[in-house]
Amino acid sequence: MRTSLDFAPLYRSSIGFDRMFNLLENASRVQAIDSWPPYDIVKTGEDDYQITMAVAGFSQADLTITHEPNLLVVSGQKAGEDNAQYLHRGISNRTFERRFELADHVKVADANLSNGLLTINLRRELPEAMKPRRIEIGTAARTPVEPQQIEANRQAA
Repeated sequence: MRTSLDFAPLYRSSIGFDRMFNLLENASRVQAIDSWPPYDIVKTGEDDYQITMAVAGFSQADLTITHEPNLLVVSGQKAGEDNAQYLHRGISNRTFERRFELADHVKVADANLSNGLLTINLRRELPEAMKPRRIEIGTAARTPVEPQQIEANRQAA
């Protein structure tokens, strides 16, 4: 039995969280788990990440990397047909498409293919306006303040 979350009440009281609700809905959907090609995700620095995919048998011409807003799509498709008669086929050359949800401001720095491993380097680049900044605290010159009388003395009649 699958439980479905209804985010409609949250839409009425929150502004700008649409993407977060969409991510939660997508994560809750049951999808067939495809573990091919295998991959690793490594945090290499405070704002640097690396995805390494094992794509043995694929060349640079067979692979496509597409960076859309908040989404990285890596796909592979072998060009041409192999008519060889295999006695055992352990190296898969099937087409694939792997999607990675990216956080805001994460960009692809570069990608390399070496020894059957596709390495994609990612970097989070926050705009200057979003980076924390230190506010200097100044000193105010204190001048003596003369007390002022707000109401004059009243005489009782």
